[in-house]
Amino acid sequence: MSKRWISFDLDGTLMQNPFGAWVFPEIARVISGQLGREHDIVSEMVAEHEQRMSQERYVEAYDWDDILGSRCDAWCIEKRIDIELLVRKHSVVPKVHLLEDGILQVLEEIKKRGFSLAVVTNGFYKFQAPVMEALGLLDYFDEIITPERTGTGKPDPAILQKLQGKVIAHVGDRLDHDIQLANRSHVTSILIERNLPEDLLKLQPRMRANVHGMRLFCLEKWRRECKNPLLSELPELFMPRIVISSMGEFLSVLAKPGVG
Repeated sequence: MSKRWISFDLDGTLMQNPFGAWVFPEIARVISGQLGREHDIVSEMVAEHEQRMSQERYVEAYDWDDILGSRCDAWCIEKRIDIELLVRKHSVVPKVHLLEDGILQVLEEIKKRGFSLAVVTNGFYKFQAPVMEALGLLDYFDEIITPERTGTGKPDPAILQKLQGKVIAHVGDRLDHDIQLANRSHVTSILIERNLPEDLLKLQPRMRANVHGMRLFCLEKWRRECKNPLLSELPELFMPRIVISSMGEFLSVLAKPGVG
């Protein structure tokens, strides 16, 4: 029997990684120490990341060791930091955490219903696995799809090609990465958004995407993701089919026709 896959993003969807609060600040401290003055190396790294993404160099865009090395070369200093080791150092609770209670139970229930689970993330495996292990996520997934393993990243549909069988749905928190990927791949796109306004929250998940307020909400979200407040219209490619406010709501969606 052919496998039926449900794929999930990680960061912002299931878990909080240690990069923003712990890894990047430590990198900044070390580099500032080497230079002998305060220096915002992290902003330079993020700018390089964004440039690579804009050029669709998806694998290179998430190679943080290479990005840091290129900035160290530019400043003529030695790269003394192993980012994987920093991630492992900081992959402890509460520095990392699941984004809501009950996530592991939801994943277990999905598997009981006969689905195979995959992670589809733009983070390299060496940066994601330590966090997943610390949070108990690692054993729930049959596949972990990452850019350096596939040669591409989200939103390129080719990243899903390793999943043999039928991908039923992809769940994620970003329109530009996750929803675009799902729509381009012709699978059900599910946006998880934990900060929905009350008028949208009271609607059923399948109804939310059909109302004008949701389109306006997504347009504002897309503007933030693109860092362009002047965008005036949301392309259909970035509009989710289903919007959930929690992983708990996902089970109610899964029980209805259209997913599965």
